[in-house]
Amino acid sequence: MKGKVAKISSVLIVSALLATTGCTNSSQTKPTTSDASTATADPKPDLTPMTVRLGTGGPFDPYWDEMQSDVGKVIKEKTGITLKKEFSVEGGDPQKYYSLMVASNEYPDLVSGGVSQLVNAGAVLDLAPLIDKYGPNIKKVYGDYMKRLRWSNTDHAIYALPWPGVNGTTFDAGGGFEIQHQVLKELGYPQIKTVKDYEAALKAYKDKHPTTADGKPTIGMSLNAGEWQIVISVTNPAFFTTGAPDDGEFFIDPKTYEAKLHYLRPEEKEYFRWLNHMNDIGLLDPESFTQKYDQYKAKIATGRVLGMIDQEWDYGEALNTLKKEGKFDQTYAHFPVTLNDTYKDHSFQDTGYMAGPGISITKSAKDPVRLIKFLDYLASDEGQVLINWGIEGVHYKVENGKRVIPADVLEKKNNDANNFKKSTGIGNYTLLSASYGDGVKDPSGNYYTTTFPELIQAKYSKADKETLAAYKASTYLDLWPKKEEFPVKPWGAAWTINLETGSEADVIKTKCLDIMKKRVPEAILAKPDQFDAIWDAFMKDLDKAGVQKLNQAYTQLVKDRIKLWNE
Repeated sequence: MKGKVAKISSVLIVSALLATTGCTNSSQTKPTTSDASTATADPKPDLTPMTVRLGTGGPFDPYWDEMQSDVGKVIKEKTGITLKKEFSVEGGDPQKYYSLMVASNEYPDLVSGGVSQLVNAGAVLDLAPLIDKYGPNIKKVYGDYMKRLRWSNTDHAIYALPWPGVNGTTFDAGGGFEIQHQVLKELGYPQIKTVKDYEAALKAYKDKHPTTADGKPTIGMSLNAGEWQIVISVTNPAFFTTGAPDDGEFFIDPKTYEAKLHYLRPEEKEYFRWLNHMNDIGLLDPESFTQKYDQYKAKIATGRVLGMIDQEWDYGEALNTLKKEGKFDQTYAHFPVTLNDTYKDHSFQDTGYMAGPGISITKSAKDPVRLIKFLDYLASDEGQVLINWGIEGVHYKVENGKRVIPADVLEKKNNDANNFKKSTGIGNYTLLSASYGDGVKDPSGNYYTTTFPELIQAKYSKADKETLAAYKASTYLDLWPKKEEFPVKPWGAAWTINLETGSEADVIKTKCLDIMKKRVPEAILAKPDQFDAIWDAFMKDLDKAGVQKLNQAYTQLVKDRIKLWNE
């Protein structure tokens, strides 16, 4: 994911986000502790009602509960804090949202993401002294990784509490090339390893079923490329399918640490040529580059879209609609598809703990001490169990020392996820502070999160289980190359490394990405005999924009990151 988030370069969602791109953290399963912690828990927390503005870079979330959910009410009771969440009004484009914030010099109390722009604007506080004095739980979560939260080699301030969970283990895959279960079943569960395999399955099914049961045209493959998610749905797959890991907009040479804009890789040109071919034969949704995000999700929710290249966190709302309507055969299986069988998908190459974007306290915050105590509560064992599991006796029970989700609650959680999230609040507060990753156990021996093998199996529908059995897998992760097949990346994930906002390299990067957003769709939608000329023009445009200077600047940042983490 790029947190990319985005990952946005690979997106922030968020990066959701983050996990969702596939990169994993450490495989440890116990929380770390820091001997250096001087902070102590507040014995008498201030519970005076306080409203806190939280700015986010994402689009409006219709399932945000305004702290009226079960979990939201408990958090208010325990902290006195009421969060007022503010969303991007710029089509969900985080970069524009943060830019407008900086231009107006008006900031909410807390901001999720945008840390590079906010630091350069002098808009966020150094959290290190606050954590040292008031954040024992935050220190406990990050443990020995506290140094990875430092801003740079020359500035050791901590400006954000990163979203990624600490010491997490990946148990499942939620992205890659998606294809409906009904397609696989009808075709006898064919091999899906290369783009040609994927193409053949979509074509065979669409030729046989040009329309759905209600008479609507089936769509071979749709891409979410009308807005910023072009990097998730169109350009990130270019490096995954050609044997490179997710480093945002760059490819990092694993031996020399030299960085270059990943579109410069000749092998990626051939991936985009395949997309051009898919368009030429009518398997690519012609609206892929013009549809808005809501239109994309609505289209998936109809069951018409046979295949996608995306991350589940991006189309999850539509997926939940299909599940609620009982259309499980029209939900999706996930595959690690490559350009040909000479490549391995590096989605799950180990990054170590990535740190990166997260939650910041701004200079406009009315009471930074109260805010860090609030964030520390969310990072506590009590807070972590609350935001991940909910309330004991309501959302889970304890049997023989083990937390268990009752069958009726689990059914709602799995098959009516949107309404479950809004009514319970479970899932709405997990990216607001330091947190433990999947697979980490609390002092009682239970997992902090609800993503672990037993619950993953319980989440799968009958269609999922039939598909996985056909491919001799127990989870979708089983289909991917294992992280042990690759070395740990010493720079983590490069999409968490930020250029200085407004610097020459940053300006060049913006120009290059604007060029990409023009040339890549143009190349994909062109007649096949025009593809090479357009791609050559793309490369020349990047060169004129100064891409070599950008590569040099980013190479230095990667090397600085490695030095910072190893001091």
